[in-house]
Amino acid sequence: MANNSKIILGIDPGTLVMGYGLIKVEGKRASIIDMNVVKLSKHKDHYERLQLIHARVHDVIQLYKPDCCAIEAPFFGKNVQSMLKLGRAQGVAIATAMQAGLTVAEYSPKKVKQSITGNGNADKEQVWLMLQRILQLAERPDYLDASDALAVAVCHFFQGSGLSTIPSTANGKVGKSKAKGWEQFLQQYPGRING
Repeated sequence: MANNSKIILGIDPGTLVMGYGLIKVEGKRASIIDMNVVKLSKHKDHYERLQLIHARVHDVIQLYKPDCCAIEAPFFGKNVQSMLKLGRAQGVAIATAMQAGLTVAEYSPKKVKQSITGNGNADKEQVWLMLQRILQLAERPDYLDASDALAVAVCHFFQGSGLSTIPSTANGKVGKSKAKGWEQFLQQYPGRING
């Protein structure tokens, strides 16, 4: 593999379905390697589910040899027990990736959606439609958890490449999103800071 190429593993942690997606980055271009899910719902024991997450993440890392891992942060909901279980699932995936020597980056669901669609409140279907355009994908996955994981990997690629987002404009061209708030504006336009 050339020095300017790398493989990014994206993970959408879950306690019933965990999605994963891998992209290969060459310069400013990304292409899909694989996306799939690990179905955990048939296993009633939560600890068995965690062991399966560990085993599958380990297997994916061994098979594809990614250079880094990006994972979606848990969404803060009202059900504390669900949050605890989701946090454990995320922790197992992170620990497995780190044990394999990968750097890990974490992105909030809103950040991933903003990065892919230009809208932090986009739904799963909108994220998938934009991924189709970005990566030139044809076949829709059976589970959108797989495409969500792919979106996390693409978000990480955008963050590292200086492309903060690739939203589609009315004329179909690609461009930066409009900044929402001073912090985002300063991140997008660092040359505007006088100091």
